[in-house]
Amino acid sequence: MYRGSSRVPKLRIQMTGIRDQGSDWRCAMAVRSFEDLEVFQRAYRLSLQVHRISLTLPPVEQYALGDQMRRASKAICANIAEGFGRQRGSGADFKRFLTMATGSADEMRVWARYCFDLGYIGEGTWRHWRDEYGQIARMLQALKAKSGPGWGSSRIPDP
Repeated sequence: MYRGSSRVPKLRIQMTGIRDQGSDWRCAMAVRSFEDLEVFQRAYRLSLQVHRISLTLPPVEQYALGDQMRRASKAICANIAEGFGRQRGSGADFKRFLTMATGSADEMRVWARYCFDLGYIGEGTWRHWRDEYGQIARMLQALKAKSGPGWGSSRIPDP
């Protein structure tokens, strides 16, 4: 149970980027882990897709463009996770890691453009990646803006 309270704290779902089945935001679910964040889930799914496609690049690109794509796409997820874990000690750390994750999302838009312009992916894949990474960056910026004072301390303590 949460120290000093008989009820479990609830965070605004709007802040986490998790939507219910309808179009309205709801406010009933606590964020217990970085895995509960829709932005993490979305970035993770996309990083798997990027990883798989990067392995089909020509051999000359496997250790250059492909490696950069795999690193940048995974860095988004890793920075969300690490920042979430460090937020208990410092909300500023959480925001710093979200900033790094945003930078990696923007970086992925560049690598996607290179892949498209070099003929390694089709226009549909490029547009999908461009749009998804743009949305991920916006979600990260919103989470950063809403993770003000007290957000980290509202987390449910580890067992």
